[in-house]
Amino acid sequence: MATEVRAPGRLVVLSPNWLGDAIMALPLLADLNRAWPNTQITVAARRGVAPLFTMVPAVSDVLPLESRSGWHVLRASRTDVRALDKGEFAAALVLPNSFLSAWVVWQAEIEERWGFAGDLRGGLLTQAIKRPKISVHQAEYYQALGEGLGIPAGPRIVKLDIDERAIELAQGLLRDGGLAKGRPFVVMAPGAAYGSAKQWLPSRFAELSALAAEERAATVLVGTKAGAAMCREISISAGGGVIDLSGRTDLVTLAALMSLSSATVANDSGPMHLAAAVGAKVVAIFGPTDYQHTSPLFASANTPAPTIMSSDVWCRPCMLRECPLDHRCMTQISARSVLEALSLS
Repeated sequence: MATEVRAPGRLVVLSPNWLGDAIMALPLLADLNRAWPNTQITVAARRGVAPLFTMVPAVSDVLPLESRSGWHVLRASRTDVRALDKGEFAAALVLPNSFLSAWVVWQAEIEERWGFAGDLRGGLLTQAIKRPKISVHQAEYYQALGEGLGIPAGPRIVKLDIDERAIELAQGLLRDGGLAKGRPFVVMAPGAAYGSAKQWLPSRFAELSALAAEERAATVLVGTKAGAAMCREISISAGGGVIDLSGRTDLVTLAALMSLSSATVANDSGPMHLAAAVGAKVVAIFGPTDYQHTSPLFASANTPAPTIMSSDVWCRPCMLRECPLDHRCMTQISARSVLEALSLS
């Protein structure tokens, strides 16, 4: 049963820690903005994710957090407490399920503190909402938190606004990389933070790049600095027609780049969700994870539906970080089948 709460003047929403999860929380932010149009919504997020929310129309302000794991967690948490305390927020909506995220808003003495129950944190929250009993898409899961507070759930659509400056920066990177004016290009994001089991083989990305070149489309590789070696391997194996921008794009520029592309090919990852959120055509490759829970969302009713590529093997979805077998869920997805899904010609 929902417990309807009063609209606060200033609300801080603690974002999920991963980019993909943060994007899947955007329908909830739209629900809040629609129900409480006069509420100023600030999103507090890890620095790696925070730039996402500068592109979200429903968000008034973004508060970067220092939260991290390991030995520095206590010092970083105290820094976050001080930052939240200075915000003078009337209420906090805590999307991460961790004890620490609830403890931080409690320590900041925010009067109203809402989140899902569990992890021994119920006493830190003024409204502890029961989690959904059935397995649902992650976006629906976050919206269930809003429904527990009396906020009606709207459509599972995401919307990002990309400014002209970001578009210009993306176009500059493409020019510097040698992309001829007017030539179509496919963004390929071969990385995945969860583990190697989620990654389609680099050799398949290289093969796909070569096939795309035959269709007169260039390949633009993107990823973090940590994934630069893999992108370099793909670029060399593809034999030309590849622009390697790994480690050279921030989050906002990456969004702009994807919005300019003919399509984006990505594993189940943050970049996959980002591409869908800017309205790009998306071919999403799923191996060990379950696309029923984390499939990319629509940017609008008019954008093409993301194409899900997966293999029908007995062991998936296993949700493992490393494959203990032969990675058959990924090896059975061919480069040519992904090319056909791209429909470049």
